[in-house]
Amino acid sequence: MELVKRVLTALVLIPLVLLLILRAPVQVLVFVAGVVALLAIHELLQLSEAFGSQPLRIPTYIYCGLFFFLIAIHPGTADLSTSSLTYYALSFAVLAPFVFLALAMNRDELASAFPAARVSVFAFAYIALPLALLVQLREQWRGSFLLLYLLLLVWAGDIFAYFIGKPFGRHRMSPRVSPNKTWEGAVASILASIAVGVLMFHYAVPISRALLHSHLIELKDGVFQETPLLPVIVLSIVLNIAAQLGDLLESLIKRGVGAKDSGTILPGHGGMLDRIDALLFAAPVLWCYAAWQVMTQ
Repeated sequence: MELVKRVLTALVLIPLVLLLILRAPVQVLVFVAGVVALLAIHELLQLSEAFGSQPLRIPTYIYCGLFFFLIAIHPGTADLSTSSLTYYALSFAVLAPFVFLALAMNRDELASAFPAARVSVFAFAYIALPLALLVQLREQWRGSFLLLYLLLLVWAGDIFAYFIGKPFGRHRMSPRVSPNKTWEGAVASILASIAVGVLMFHYAVPISRALLHSHLIELKDGVFQETPLLPVIVLSIVLNIAAQLGDLLESLIKRGVGAKDSGTILPGHGGMLDRIDALLFAAPVLWCYAAWQVMTQ
C-alpha cells in the first residue's frame, strides 16, 4: 500500500515539476521554491524541538520568505557573478547569524538563545539557499536543460537504489543512520545516473528540438549541443554522490530524534524535506559546476 501511494504521488508531482522548471515564468518558479522551502523549514524546526531547541519560528519564516520575495521582484541577470540573486544570497547568509542572535536576546532563558539562532541559520543555509540556487540555475543559458538533467538524474538514482537495493542489497551502507540503504543500491543509483547523463547529453540536440517543438522551452533558453562523454560521466557521478549524501544527511537529522519521516504532507513520501533532501546537496554542486564553467570561458 505504501508503494502504491508513493507511485501515485510521483505520477501527479513529476509532470507538474517538469512543466514548472521548463515553462513557468521565473516569478512563478521563485514562488513555488519559496513555498517548498517554508514547508521544509517548518518540518526542520519541528524536528529541532525534539533535540531540545526552542526555534525562532516566526522570524525564520519571515527571514526566508523575505529572501524569496526579493528574488521574485528582482531576479536579476543570468550572469552568476553579477546576478542580484547572488548578492541577496551572500547578504542574507552573512547577516543571518547576527539577525537571529539579536532576536534571541529577548528570550527569558538565555541558554536557549544560541541553539535557537543556530537552528534558524542552519535552516536558511540548508534549505532556502539551495532552492534559490535551483532558480538561478534555471536562469542560466540552457538552464532549463540543466535542471531537467539534474532532476532526472536524481529521480533515476533514487528509483534504482530502491528497486535494486531493497531486494538485492546485502551490505549496509550506514546502518546507524539509514538501515535500509545498501552499497548495492548505491552502485545501482550511480549507474542509473550515469545512464541518464550519457543519454541526455549524447542526444542533447534532438531532445532540445523536441522540447522546442513542444513549446516547453524557447530558443532564448538555449539549445544544448552534444558534449564529450567523460566530463558528463564524471559530473553525473559527482551529482549522484551528492544526492545520496543529501539523503543520508537528512536521515541523520531524523535518526537523531527517532523519526521515520520529516512530515506527512506527501503520501508515500513523507514530508517535504524527505522529498527534496537529495536536491539540497546536488543543486549547489551543479551550481558550482555552472559557475566554474562561466569562470573558465
